[in-house]
Amino acid sequence: MIFVVYDPVKRARDATLIVCRGDLRKYYRFRPARFYGGIATADCVGCCLRCIFCWSWQQVVRPGVYGKFYSPEAVARKLVNIAFEKGFDKVRISGNEPTLGKEHLLRLLQHIPNNILFILETNGILIGYDETYAGDLAGYKNLYVRVSFKGTTHEEFSAITGSKPEGFGLQLKALENLFRAGVEVQPAAMVSFSSADNISAFKERLAAITHEFKYIETEELMLYRDVEQRLQKAKMKYTTAHFP
Repeated sequence: MIFVVYDPVKRARDATLIVCRGDLRKYYRFRPARFYGGIATADCVGCCLRCIFCWSWQQVVRPGVYGKFYSPEAVARKLVNIAFEKGFDKVRISGNEPTLGKEHLLRLLQHIPNNILFILETNGILIGYDETYAGDLAGYKNLYVRVSFKGTTHEEFSAITGSKPEGFGLQLKALENLFRAGVEVQPAAMVSFSSADNISAFKERLAAITHEFKYIETEELMLYRDVEQRLQKAKMKYTTAHFP
């Protein structure tokens, strides 16, 4: 391990104090991206996890150094303008964790036109911790939430993120909260550190919430140079092979 075990909820609070000021939030980039068939993307700063495979590591560990503060209206305007210029019908916040700064996110959603789909990519920690969060998100009908699980067990979650294993339970709780609130939601999972048996058991666990969740989107490791160096330092075993 190269991380000190931490409480992800406390880390969320600490990061929020750095990257949020009232309803303002720090972002470091706005761009079109090829994912989802083309999507306008705002890359935010600040996260409550430190995933060993993170491609935006510097923004996670040094949130005070990167980015500028933007209002919800300014972010929405930039996203919509990119979508209009590129002919996209989808927008998202990516890079770090979008749910830091609840007031900012909810106000931003208010400024996204109904004919544009907002994809919320989240680790779910705060939505699992705060049961009101899912209910607040349920008010936006052009919202799709993708909960990205960091592994398929409590142990994998802790090894990947350096966080307390209980954080995995918050990810599961987030999925339950969103489903019960009527939010359109789907699970995804990083499986490059998982055995086929663990993946199978994880799917069964999700299917207990609703059978639709048994069909998860799998995420696999992207071996960027700095990611590979962190993995080597941590002596973590992984695979880039796909588990069905």
